[in-house]
Amino acid sequence: MAYPDDLLSENEHVVVHSHPHFKMLIFPFLALIVTLGVGIWLAIIAKEATAPWDLISEIAIAAVGLGLVVWLFLAPFVRWRTTHFIVTTDRLIAREGVLKRTGIDIPMSRINSVQFEHGLLDRVFGCGTLVIESASDEPLKFDDIPKVERVHTVIYREVNDNPYDDYTPPVPGAPQQTEPLPPQGHQPRGNRRR
Repeated sequence: MAYPDDLLSENEHVVVHSHPHFKMLIFPFLALIVTLGVGIWLAIIAKEATAPWDLISEIAIAAVGLGLVVWLFLAPFVRWRTTHFIVTTDRLIAREGVLKRTGIDIPMSRINSVQFEHGLLDRVFGCGTLVIESASDEPLKFDDIPKVERVHTVIYREVNDNPYDDYTPPVPGAPQQTEPLPPQGHQPRGNRRR
C-alpha cells in the first residue's frame, strides 16, 4: 500500500517508504504451517470416531484451527501490512494499527541525532532498530527497519542538507562553476607555517 500523496505537503516527496522487515512474519508463518499440519492430522483421526462424534470433532477442530490461524497468522500479517515507516524531504512519518491507528510525525528540523542498532540476527536479515533523538524527552525506537544503515544515511542527509557535504570532484573539460566557500571561522593574522 503506497502512502497517499494527498497527505504530503506541496513540495514534499517520499524518499523512503517501508514496512517492517519480513522477519517479523517468520513465527506467524511457522504457526500457520504447524496449525494446518496438526489440524489435518487431528481431522484424519476424528474421521475414525463413531457417528455423531466424528462430525462434532471435525467441527471443533476446524473452529479451533481457524481461531489459531486468525490469532497467530492473520493478525500479525495485517499488523505488518498496515505499519508504515516513511521518510520524506520534510519529515519522518510512522503509522501503525488497524482498528486503533497511531502515528507520529517528526519534522526533519527537530531531529537531533540518528542511530541504528542491529545484532547478529538483524545483520543476517539486513534490518535493525533505528533510534531517533528529537525534541522529545526519550529517544524513539523503530524496530525491524529494512536496510537500516541505508535509511540511517538517508535521514542524516535529509537532516543535514548542507550543499557543501556532497563534494564531487570537477570533471576535466567541463566548465567550472565556482561557489563561495562557507565561512571557516576567525583565523588569527600573522605568520603561519606552511
